[in-house]
Amino acid sequence: MNQDLTVGKPEKVLWKFCLPLFGSILFQQLYNIADSLVAGKFIGENALAAVGNSYEITLIFIAFAFGCNMGCSVVVSQLFGAKDYGRLKTAVSTACLFSAMLCAALMLAGIFGCGPLLHLIRTPGEVFADSRLYLDIYIWGLPFVFFYNISTGIFSALGDSRTPFYFLAVSSTSNIAVDILFVKAFDMGVAGVAWATFLCQGISCVLAVLAIWIRLRKIPVQEKTLLFDGGLLKKILVIAIPSILQQSFISVGNILIQSVINGFGPSVMAGYSAAVKLNNMVITSFTTIGNGISNFSAQNLGARKYGRIRECFRAGIKMVWCLCVPFCILYIFFGRYLLLLFMERDSAAALLTGRQFLWILSPFYFVVSAKLVTDGILRGVSAMRQFMAATFTDLVLRVALAFVLSGWTQSSLGIWSAWPIGWSIAMGLSVFFYRRECRKLGNGEKG
Repeated sequence: MNQDLTVGKPEKVLWKFCLPLFGSILFQQLYNIADSLVAGKFIGENALAAVGNSYEITLIFIAFAFGCNMGCSVVVSQLFGAKDYGRLKTAVSTACLFSAMLCAALMLAGIFGCGPLLHLIRTPGEVFADSRLYLDIYIWGLPFVFFYNISTGIFSALGDSRTPFYFLAVSSTSNIAVDILFVKAFDMGVAGVAWATFLCQGISCVLAVLAIWIRLRKIPVQEKTLLFDGGLLKKILVIAIPSILQQSFISVGNILIQSVINGFGPSVMAGYSAAVKLNNMVITSFTTIGNGISNFSAQNLGARKYGRIRECFRAGIKMVWCLCVPFCILYIFFGRYLLLLFMERDSAAALLTGRQFLWILSPFYFVVSAKLVTDGILRGVSAMRQFMAATFTDLVLRVALAFVLSGWTQSSLGIWSAWPIGWSIAMGLSVFFYRRECRKLGNGEKG
């Protein structure tokens, strides 16, 4: 059901809209968690390291899909808030055509480039073959990744966060069962993990695209809509390109960090692979709430209700900090047991690595969550230069410090320490930019 985010008490509307998004991303993370869990438990430590090593490269492709999602979602949100339904439909078809061409180009790049990239990041010989196999299968599922992301972006733009939740709940839980079936019953190894993800993501994508097509047909328009509009594509790209750059440079940064981690051997790689899955579940949850805040801000920008954007910031901070508390407690005090879901008890070095990672990072979830809420508003009001400045500050600091501190300490502890420093400084920048944008919008408030 479509929801107008420009009416109602902002805090209540935001909670109602964002909580299904939070649930959706938890199920989305089950895809990657299930892959690592099955690989580590039923295949072995090297398989866990291979899946984790490949995951950092898959994030580059996901970055492009995410950028298309956000570009389409923000523009459609603004048009929905302005009740310009004809151009809204044109924006959707324009985004889909552009995404299809971009996806085809990335598939070609992936087919020929993943092997050299694995060599570039110093992938150990004992995990190279499985890493390459996982990526080869993943590449063929890229159309599913792209069009599912576009579909969820459109749902969010229309104020509907529940439908994507239902799709993901079913497909993610199915993925766990298919993972185990392919690996245990069919003895397919890492290939079974990859094909299970391919199959379940494909089904989710087809259902989501069909649901969007039905939803859009029900929106009445007076005039004939265009299939493609260059002006709307430009607006989409204004949001999409910085979002793609943000996510892809973060992914490149993570790959550079992965290359440092790989130098410490398979045990540290396996411990990081397990712990980073738990960390990414939290960070992606905050990012998804930030995306919902972007939709809220964009709809209210379209309706010229600027005061609601400021109220959205306060409500968003309250929401993410409520989520930080249980995650911090869980990871600090019970991280060992969560990590053991991915590995055997005799993987002592891997387990210690994972626990150290979670101990250092989890207290700073309060910092990074505030940054991601602020970034969501900056993106929603199209303040993309400021958004990019804060993002790149975080990235550059984390990558540079990972190299410097790991060399200085001669241990992986130096790598993990880079995260909190980057998050803290970038959060200060994001809040500064947000306050400046609020002053700009303050004189034009309506309603």
